[in-house]
Amino acid sequence: MGEKAGGYPKVAQLRTVDQFREHLDRLGVSLPLDDTLLTAEAGSPLAEPFDIGGFEVGNRWCIHPMEGWDANIDGSPSELTLRRWRRFGLSGAKLIWGGEAAAVQHDGRANPNQTLATAENRAGLAALLAELQAGHRETTGSLDGFFVGLQLTHSGRFCKPHDKKRFEPRIAYHHPLLDEKYGIDPNDSSLVWTDDDLEKLIDSYVAAARLAYDVGYQFVDIKACHGYLLHEFLSARIRPGKFGGDLAGRSRLLLEIIRRVRAEVPGLQVGVRLSVFDIVPYRTSREPGEPMDFGGLLPYEYGFGVDRDNPLDYDLAEPLELIRTLVDNGVTLLNISCGSPYYNPHIQRPAIFPPSDGYLPPEDPLVGVWRQLDVVRQCETASGNVPLVGSGYSYLQDYLPHVAQAAVREGWVDFVGLGRMVLSYPELPHDVLATGQMKRKLICRTFSDCTTAPRHGILSGCYPLDEHYKKMPERQALIDAKKALE
Repeated sequence: MGEKAGGYPKVAQLRTVDQFREHLDRLGVSLPLDDTLLTAEAGSPLAEPFDIGGFEVGNRWCIHPMEGWDANIDGSPSELTLRRWRRFGLSGAKLIWGGEAAAVQHDGRANPNQTLATAENRAGLAALLAELQAGHRETTGSLDGFFVGLQLTHSGRFCKPHDKKRFEPRIAYHHPLLDEKYGIDPNDSSLVWTDDDLEKLIDSYVAAARLAYDVGYQFVDIKACHGYLLHEFLSARIRPGKFGGDLAGRSRLLLEIIRRVRAEVPGLQVGVRLSVFDIVPYRTSREPGEPMDFGGLLPYEYGFGVDRDNPLDYDLAEPLELIRTLVDNGVTLLNISCGSPYYNPHIQRPAIFPPSDGYLPPEDPLVGVWRQLDVVRQCETASGNVPLVGSGYSYLQDYLPHVAQAAVREGWVDFVGLGRMVLSYPELPHDVLATGQMKRKLICRTFSDCTTAPRHGILSGCYPLDEHYKKMPERQALIDAKKALE
């Protein structure tokens, strides 16, 4: 796309902190930004410990959960899965948020190669934890201050348990725009969860949490983000019965899971990764993104954290209320995200190069980064002493640690979460704290190959920068898939 992609300057072209700051000023975006990076020895805010539920976590870096579509069919880890978890440990980050999403039931898998949090995969979950810990010892010399969770999920509308290219949705309710986008018959009631089936699902979450605790994980994340099942229930205003309607009904499934896990596995801490706001779904295209037509759906009843009169904007009234309720129910850590990688990726995962099922960015992606960081700052008041992990940092690229250090120092966030950046550069947290520098050639440039690949049934990974993936035959399959879109 030449010097610009989607019409916006690339971050890599902004060669100094001052140039980056000037570009933010032109955008009208205010981000915390330090000129100089401090090492741990020099007193970096990113090296400060933080207490989570009585456990002192050793620094302020967090690794987000990321799936590679590469576990074995039985849910156990492959060599690629183990390699990824080891690299997460090598990062030096002291908070590992779940490693990757593990499905609590077979029908809840987002792909046929998703990790399972079921009794049959006990040994696999133990192997993942052991590999993660081995990587961390290799970098840091010990497991002091190392806090590890397992993310528990059901993919709901986005289930693909048998075929990487075919959805088998289990939905909270019929969403008119998402039904249209994904070809779902709006009259097919068989796809909607019954209340009785949800009670059984709660049992599955509790069993998965108990398994995680027995294996040695210190917390579980009850995943409620990115359009997956528990997130979708938060917008289920039109669903009848006790799991829909008002906020108390829409959050009942999430809260009941949390209450039972805390009651039945008392030694296990509970976190929630929450999409704290959403907007309407966008159309797939090779042009700048445009929302699906919502003109006939106002006031908009189909989102969580959405302005009902203008669903292209957010409204944090309900999310802040829910955060206070989660804290009151014993949640000890929160990871704030937004939107969905399926239907509005520019909101959830700012990038200048879109995934194949996305669209060109309708705004400079740095605006999306600011939006996520600013919303986390607003959530701090509702979370009390419960720490918040922030998302959306990878697109900052060369200036990620400059913003991260300032954001922690100024109290915008407690932990800085890293996602796709550590697929290309897992040692970033360690390097920043040890030397105050990054290896520029390893910085993720948000080519979105790690998303485009699985959209075509190909293993996810960093094909542009990770030498291991560069040598795999799947790289050519990805190149061919991208060429077919041109």
